[in-house]
Amino acid sequence: MKSLFILLLCCLLIAPLYAQHEHHTEEKVDTTSNHAHHERMDMDQQMDSASAPMSHAFSLNLPMNRNGSGTGWLPDAAPMYGHMLHSKKWMYMFHGNIFVRYNSQDITNKGTRGDRKIDAPNWFMAMGQRRVGNRGMFRFSTMFSLDPLFGGDGYPLLFQTGETYQGQPLVDRQHPHNLFSELSIGYTHMFSPDIDAFVYLGYPGEPALGPVAFMHRPSSLNNLDSPLGHHWQDATHITFGVATLGFRYKIFKAEGSIFTGREPGEARYGLDKPRFDSYSYRLSVNPSYNWAFQASQAYIVSPETAEPEENVWRTTASVIHALPFGRDNFNINSALIWGFNDAGGHHKEHSFTLESNLQLDRFAVYGRYEWIQKSTGELQLEGQFDEEELFNINALTIGTNYTLLRKFNTNLSIGVQGSIYMADSSLDPIYGNNPLSGQVYIRISPTLMRMAMSSQKTNNMDHMNH
Repeated sequence: MKSLFILLLCCLLIAPLYAQHEHHTEEKVDTTSNHAHHERMDMDQQMDSASAPMSHAFSLNLPMNRNGSGTGWLPDAAPMYGHMLHSKKWMYMFHGNIFVRYNSQDITNKGTRGDRKIDAPNWFMAMGQRRVGNRGMFRFSTMFSLDPLFGGDGYPLLFQTGETYQGQPLVDRQHPHNLFSELSIGYTHMFSPDIDAFVYLGYPGEPALGPVAFMHRPSSLNNLDSPLGHHWQDATHITFGVATLGFRYKIFKAEGSIFTGREPGEARYGLDKPRFDSYSYRLSVNPSYNWAFQASQAYIVSPETAEPEENVWRTTASVIHALPFGRDNFNINSALIWGFNDAGGHHKEHSFTLESNLQLDRFAVYGRYEWIQKSTGELQLEGQFDEEELFNINALTIGTNYTLLRKFNTNLSIGVQGSIYMADSSLDPIYGNNPLSGQVYIRISPTLMRMAMSSQKTNNMDHMNH
């Protein structure tokens, strides 16, 4: 069985290296959404309806750079890293991230819950899209992770909670992501350059809830760890059964989903039962080239296996900013995210995440600040504290990496990051006073997609002209 997964990994890594896309890098693609599109409309109507669309996954009139996770939006200025391959009818893109690391979550041994591990967090994504007639577009997306190869209990991460292993809640660990993390299809119909409607179906997939998931945000691409607020903000990015309808008018997008509320089970290699017992709605606005805003809410039925009777109202809001400057691959990307879980009674908890990544070609500096409220039950501290008590937890992470080698449109980088945790003093006997974590790693990832950068520049010129 393991050899099958290793073969899959090799195929996903090697296939994009043979993509003969370099000759496309000099193309200039107008991806604006204002009057430039109206000027292109007649020309678009005369195009071969089977030609491969160079556009957003859910609009023929938006730039690729706006692609996030699921149907979420990034700013148009966001960088895209990946490999591209064209046929006459299809455009394919391949993305991924592999970290090989040593992780110690309590390097000063102040507490009793820190752990250490050598592992390799990873994910791989492949998508394709093509025109359907003059106004339609079909797309598919797949995402895989080989996290389960490194153990069903995931990796050490102080104060992280969510999901289970061997029937017990995972605490101070981040669960592994599933082998099948996305298998989705979508169809978009263009009514005019300013109006689109789309449908998205995933098993698994991502409902219209929360910001773009952390592993797809440029502000967190270099950070190995999921946010401590993952299950308050973007944990629904792997949901076994999703159906979404959406509508875009100019800079606005409204969408709603029905989906399975239960989070993935412990069988990380399989497919869970679809339930379609929960719902969500989201409003997104991209007012300019550099900004993406969203607000969303969901009623989630029985998300945690360990607490099957507990349903959650989840509310989120986020601001994502992207600013390219200077030469290609010089940019700063940031995100501010709020997530709120209301499970009824006194079980109401807030979370905030602020993160940023400064990319100076081969050199990157990144950081993340988090504040979150977690309960006695979530931290498995029953019997030591009141069941209704909430603990305020702060975490600050700083990291840096440098790209040593670029070959076959792939980066090989080395990096280091560290975190300091600041929690309520009542937790000091368990976690210690301000425990420290440290990680060193090697990262393998795609280089910047230069075609996407040329689209960015064209789009930016149009915004400046208007």
